[in-house]
Order: sequence, then C-alpha cells, then structure tokens
Amino acid sequence: MKTYRIATIPGDGIGKEVVPAGQEVLQALARAGSNFQFEFENFGWGGDWYREHGVMMPADGLEALKNKDAILFGSAGDPHIPDHITLWGLRLKICQGFDQYANVRPTRILPGIDGPLKRCGPDDLNWVIVRENSEGEYSGVGGRVHQGHPIEAATDVSMMTRAGVERIIRYAFKLAQSRPRKLLTVVTKSNAQRHAMVMWDEIAVQISKEFPDVTWDKELVDAATARMVNRPATLDTIVATNLHADILSDLAAALAGSLGIAPTGNIDPERRYPSMFEPIHGSAFDIMGQGLANPVGTFWSVVMLLEHLGEHEAAAQVMQAVESVTANPALHTRDLGGTATTAQVTQAVCEQLAATALRKAA
Repeated sequence: MKTYRIATIPGDGIGKEVVPAGQEVLQALARAGSNFQFEFENFGWGGDWYREHGVMMPADGLEALKNKDAILFGSAGDPHIPDHITLWGLRLKICQGFDQYANVRPTRILPGIDGPLKRCGPDDLNWVIVRENSEGEYSGVGGRVHQGHPIEAATDVSMMTRAGVERIIRYAFKLAQSRPRKLLTVVTKSNAQRHAMVMWDEIAVQISKEFPDVTWDKELVDAATARMVNRPATLDTIVATNLHADILSDLAAALAGSLGIAPTGNIDPERRYPSMFEPIHGSAFDIMGQGLANPVGTFWSVVMLLEHLGEHEAAAQVMQAVESVTANPALHTRDLGGTATTAQVTQAVCEQLAATALRKAA
C-alpha cells in the first residue's frame, strides 16, 4: 500500500481549525477502502512561533518539508504582527523557496450555494485562474529611505523575467488545452504599464503559436473585473500576474458564493519540490475558535492535492462528498447564510465518504 507523506501547516487563526478538518477528510478517505494511506507531520509555524522565536518558521524549515509529497496549509496572518512579516516569513518563503510558480485557483458555483450573480447559472461560472506565483509585483524588490522624515521614499518594483512569464503563460495554455472549452484569457495592463506588461503581451502571442487548438484573447485587468460580473460565461481559464490574479481570484470566489469555499494550489509543475494546497480565505481571527469557519475551501484544496498526487478517482470521490454536503442548506456555515459548524460539515463529508465506500463494497 502506498503511503503519502503530507506536511500540515495550520498557520494562524482559523487555519488551526480547517487544516485538522482537512486531515480528518483525508483519513476518512484512506479508511474508505483506498489503496493508499497518509503519514502526517504537523508544523506549528506561524504567529505563535514568531512570538516565541522571532521568526515565522525556522531557518531550516524548507529542509524539513523538502521530502514530503505535498503540503496542506491553513493561513498566515495575525492581528498583532505586521502582515508583511507573516506573509513573507511563512507562506511566500515556502512558495518561493520551492519555486511553486503556478498558483491555480478553480472557481465554480457548487450545488446548493446561492451566488450573488442572479442571472448566472452554474455552467456560466466555471473558471480556473492561473496566477504567476514567483515574481511580478511580489518579487520583494524595493526599499525605504529617510524613514520618518518628510522626504521619506519607498519603492516596490514589479520584476518580470522572460523565463518567468514564458513558463506561467505556457502552463496556462496547457491547462486551457486540457479543459473542454479550450479557452484562455490573458489578463494584462499594458496600456499603463508599458514595459513589463508589454513583454507579457508579446510572450503570450509567441506562446499561443504552440497551441493552435486553444482560443485565446487579451483583457485589461480593470475590464476583466467587469467581464467577470457582466459576462461570466465568456471566461474559462484566466492567466494573470501575481497581484492581478490575487485580486481577481478573490472576486471570483465572492461571485461563486463565498471566500470560504475557494481552494488554491501552489504548484511546482516540474515536481522538483512538494506543492502546497490551501484555502484562499485569511486567518479570520474574528471567528477563530468559535466553530464558524467554513472548511469547504480546505476540502476542495484536498481535492487538488489528490489530483496532483495522481489519485484522480479519490479526488472525484471527495469532490462528490463535498457537493452532496453543500447541496444541503442545513449544512451551510455562517458565510453561506447557514448555522452549521466546522465540525458538522466535516463530519458530514466524512460520512459521505464512508457511505460511498459501503456502496462500492456492496
């Protein structure tokens, strides 16, 4: 029997609730007659670690993760620690350290969930957003001088390389090619950002020639936000820079019903390092410890984790269990207008997996 080594990093806030819920679902899947099992190792890095050690994760943390098959991550963010410390000290340290350059965020309206676009059916909003995850606006290039003085200055430089842009756009074209509609929208802002984004546009044209069966178009990022609201059915696969896709994917999740249901995968497509899967919601300290967190985003991230491991049948099994639960309004958490708790939703998904296993065995 194959054993997958999974690192769990709950991080901060409700991450400490939804990551254990995700682990429960994986364990329930393994018990449900799967031909594999999981070996978990938990890493208590995050805000609490920072208060004790002065860093969000140990200097040799990447070494501890390097031999895992995948990472399940919760959230990074603590109201008592500056956001740039929590983000750069943990999540981005892992993403950049393992060159997880493709951030992939599927979005669709799950059964039973009422999205805010009243004229939009489930088939009209079925997107995958590909976010460049290693450079761009989040390169960390810049600095501050004359701090505290009237002449203080600060810079953040968006750094794009031909290699970085080529690989993310090629990844997006391949993903679009694998989906039924074979449709890609390349998001840009080259009308105002006349250097790096013009290069981005030129590279998209070059890469498109490798994929004659993919229909693609170009959209300015501000126009893309309107198109997501007004013409959702015209979109399928979307590729954008680190910052632009970060914003667009939150809009996409909200249009699908809630940030609480949205997953993401930080992927190293070359599989040199483990990839990391996480819900896109934040640490949500305001509801921490109250059992209100929606674990569906984590469960969908578990689906992506399983797909990345090549366990497609198991991934479909978990997704079916999740959809059967979201279809029941009695199992909606507060963000979806319901009263169900994190534990109740988790238990229901685990019970669905067990029931599926019994039906297969019968």
